[in-house]
Amino acid sequence: MPPFKLHSPNSLEEAIEISREISESGLEFDWIAGGTDLIPNYKWHINVKSHVISLASVSELKELSTTHIGAMVRINELASDKHTHPVLAKAAESIASVMIRRSGTVGGNICLDTRCYWINQSESWRESIDWCHKCDCGTGADCRVIPNQNTLCVATYQADLAPVLMCLNSQIHIASPSGKRSMPISDFFKLDGMTRNVLKPGELITHITLPSDSKEWQGDYQKLRQRESWDFPEAGVAVLWKSNTEKEPIQLRVATTGLESIPMLHEDESKSAMENWEGDSSVDELAESIKKAVKPVKNTWFSPSYRRKMVKVLTKRACRGLLVS
Repeated sequence: MPPFKLHSPNSLEEAIEISREISESGLEFDWIAGGTDLIPNYKWHINVKSHVISLASVSELKELSTTHIGAMVRINELASDKHTHPVLAKAAESIASVMIRRSGTVGGNICLDTRCYWINQSESWRESIDWCHKCDCGTGADCRVIPNQNTLCVATYQADLAPVLMCLNSQIHIASPSGKRSMPISDFFKLDGMTRNVLKPGELITHITLPSDSKEWQGDYQKLRQRESWDFPEAGVAVLWKSNTEKEPIQLRVATTGLESIPMLHEDESKSAMENWEGDSSVDELAESIKKAVKPVKNTWFSPSYRRKMVKVLTKRACRGLLVS
C-alpha cells in the first residue's frame, strides 16, 4: 500500500478544520469511513492520496432514528435497527457479507467508487494492458469499454442503499469548511464514472434525512448478483408505493442501481404506470419501460443484454406486493 498520513479527529468540527488545512497546503486527501472500498483501492494503487482523514471517532455522524441516518452508521446496524424502513433494511442486509456490513457505513455505501473490470485490478495488471481513462497515470488513456474517447468514464455504480433512499425522497446533508448544504439524494449523483457525485473538494456527507411520511411507503428491493455472500449488484431495483384505504396504489416510485455510472430514479416510467393503473398489465408495462430505460455497458461480470433482461424480472418481483388484494 502506498504511504499516507492518517488523521483521526474526534469531532466534525475538527475533521473539517483538518481538511481545510490540508487543502490550503495544496495537498489532496480522502475521507475514510469503514474503509471497505477505499482500502482495497489503495492496495491496488487506484487514485491514492497523501493524506487520509478517518471519521471513525466522530460521534455526531452516528445518530440513527426513523428520519435521521448518520453517515457513520454501520450498515449492519441499519439492517437490524427497529427504526429502519423495512425496504431500506432489506437493501442493507443484502450488502456483501456480515463482516463487511459491520465495517461499512451508510455514507461510504452512498459514495461508493464506481467499478469496472478494466480498473479494479492490481497496478501491475493495469499497466500490462495499458491504462484506462479513469486511472490513466497521466497518460491521457482512452476508455477501454468505449474505445477512442476519453471524455466520459462509464464505470458502473454498484451500491444498494441509494435507490431505496431515492424512492423514499430522502435528503442528503453535506458539510465542508465553506459551510453546509442539502439536496434531494436524487440530485446528489453526477453521470460520470470518475466524478460520480456533486461533492466538492473538502466536502463530506454528514447524514441522511427521511420525510415524516416515509413509513407510509411500502415496497421491495430486488437484486441480481453473481454470489449471495459477497458480490456487488449487477442490477438492483427498488419499487416503493403509497396506497389508499382500498390498498390501491396512489403514488409509485422506481429506482435502479448497478446499471450505469449513477443510480437512476425513473420518474417518467413510474408516472406513466400510475396514469391508468390496471394491476398486472400496468406492472408488465412498467417492467418493460424500466428495461428500455437502463443502459448497462460491458464492464461487469454479466453481459449488458442479460442485465437488461433481468431488470424486467426484478421489477416484476419488486411489484408483487402491489398485486396482493
